[in-house]
Parts: sequence; C-alpha cells; structure tokens
Amino acid sequence: MRWTSVVALVALAGAAVWADEGKERAFKFSKDDVGKVPAGWKAEQTGKGEGSVWKVVADDTAPSKSGHVLAQTAKSPGGVFNICVAEDTKYKDVELSVSFKAIAGDSDQGGGFVWRYQDNNNYYICRMNPLEDNYRVYKVVAGKRTQLGGKAGVKVKAGEWHNLKVEVKGNKMEGYLDGEKMWEITDDTYKDAGKVGLWSKADAQTHFDVFKAEG
Repeated sequence: MRWTSVVALVALAGAAVWADEGKERAFKFSKDDVGKVPAGWKAEQTGKGEGSVWKVVADDTAPSKSGHVLAQTAKSPGGVFNICVAEDTKYKDVELSVSFKAIAGDSDQGGGFVWRYQDNNNYYICRMNPLEDNYRVYKVVAGKRTQLGGKAGVKVKAGEWHNLKVEVKGNKMEGYLDGEKMWEITDDTYKDAGKVGLWSKADAQTHFDVFKAEG
C-alpha cells in the first residue's frame, strides 16, 4: 500500500494510528484523542515536580491538515523535562522529523526529540529554544543533562511552525532546522536501540505535528 493511500485511510477513519510503509512510521493526531495522551504514547518526565501534561488539542494551523496536534500544556518547574514517548518504537540508527510551534513559556520555549530512550533518566535529546535563539543537543544520564553541541544565533519566532530533523547513525548525529544543517556531533554514551519521542523543558508549551521516524 502506498503512503498516500495510508494517509487517506487515516483521515477517513479520524483515528490516531501508526501508519507504516517500509521502515518509515508516521503519526497523526486526531479528534478521537482530544484532551488526553494519544493511544500508543506515554507521558514521562525527568526531574521532580508537577508537569509533563501532554494531550491532543485542536489547531487549525496543523501542517498535517488534520486540525489536531500533540501539545505539552503544563507550566512545569524549571528542573522538569517534559517527555512523551511512542511506546511501540525501538530504533538505534534513525531519522526523526517533526513540525513544532512554540506556544508559550517564560523560562523556556520550543522543544524537540528524544531518541535511544532507555528510561526517563537516560536518553539523547535535541531541542530548539526560541527564547535563547539556539538549537542544542544533549545527553541525559541518570537524570543529569550534559550539552554535546549545538548552534547559537538561530532565530525562530514563537507562534510559527518550523521543522526539526535529526539523523542518527552509529555514534554520529546531525541536527537540521527547516532543512538547514545546524550541528553535528559524535558520542558513544548510548549504543543500544531505544524508544523515540518528543520533549520540552519547564514551562515550554508547544504544539507538535507530523512526527516521523525512519530507521
């Protein structure tokens, strides 16, 4: 079945489902999951305190044209990392892409991906922060975040949709914003396959759409 046909079937069904073609998996969010974490996903967090409230919400500007997106809606404390992982995933080498729109946040904005996710305290993450004008990549080990690289002076306006992509192969990782390469790093901390998902920090309230993983 061709990918275009799968998308059409998903739209007709109005349900949040994984759509497969070859090794690519794409996720669409629908009205069936409004107000809750979508089926097949799980909200997690790194750090103590209330937060990491993920749910499907209506958004007429969604790039998928579905009218619905996955949103992190909590104003979490500064030390909390908000995570939502796709439970039925396991990738080592992977290409991830997502459309994101920063909605609000006084101490943090924006967000990004997690990959090779072992648990809520051990994983890789990259994120774009419109408040700080930077796009960075980190590792989280035993709950402690360490920066591995990034790009400064990157301008992204809140309230606008932008595309993030990360390519992971072996110990090499590359990050892209709207099709432009922003950073490249190597790291050997996590060599095993893990789950993939989405991430924001503290009070960064963000909408995500058209999440894809290929590996």
